Amino acid sequence: MRYIVSSFRFFLVTLLLVTFGSRFQQARAQGPGNGGPQPGATNAPIDGGISLLLAAGAGYGLRRLAKRAPSQ
Repeated sequence: MRYIVSSFRFFLVTLLLVTFGSRFQQARAQGPGNGGPQPGATNAPIDGGISLLLAAGAGYGLRRLAKRAPSQ
């Protein structure tokens, strides 16, 4: 029984290494670019992430306050 379990582990680890190892080979460095972003370019979506974090924080705070409030 022990031999079967160790053989299965070896097969599983080998399969995972081959599967994920082939994925890592596809990553390549980029070639020379066009010199970077142009002046005045705003391509970073900062507002969307901050507003989601603020909404999540407000919801969490309200939930904590509701749990803390005494039941009447």
